[in-house]
Amino acid sequence: MARKKQYNEQEVIEKATALFWRNGYEATTVRMLEKEMGINQFSIYSSFGNKQGVFLKSIDDYKKKVRAITDKLQQSKNGKEGIKQYFYDFLEFAKEDEKNRGCLVTNTVNEIKDDSDPIIKTELVAFADNIKQLFINNLIQDEGKSPKQIEGQANYLMNSLLGLSVSSKVFDQEQIKDIIEFTFVNL
Repeated sequence: MARKKQYNEQEVIEKATALFWRNGYEATTVRMLEKEMGINQFSIYSSFGNKQGVFLKSIDDYKKKVRAITDKLQQSKNGKEGIKQYFYDFLEFAKEDEKNRGCLVTNTVNEIKDDSDPIIKTELVAFADNIKQLFINNLIQDEGKSPKQIEGQANYLMNSLLGLSVSSKVFDQEQIKDIIEFTFVNL
């Protein structure tokens, strides 16, 4: 007979998500997960398979949390202004105790190596592709752009968002506002 879980899976995943967000995927060990999640290694392997399984559940948790701002972008009818608002909304979303912690996905991308887990890489690319598609959908609303221009601008905005995520961890709010505003000046 299987033993009943002595923990709330959503609560332990939220703790794991916070740990991955702070440390990244590569730097987080199973021992660190045990301590942060408050469950033992056997429970981690039994419930999630391995560290990769915990991370994939954490990415799912992150997607649910970020959905509040991605849904707003998806429903936007303001073209590039909707995307600019997404940049500001993202900064608010990524704050913890008035400190910016960047984006879980960006933080993980920054530590990825050539030999990193291909399943994790695929998940990160899928997340980024979804955001890029939202940018494309909003850029299409601004008339007079060719599909090639829209694709190029969406790529530029993805790069800008990744840079903003990193910059937000070290620059003050006024500098971050300047970065966002200048990103959209010639778009």
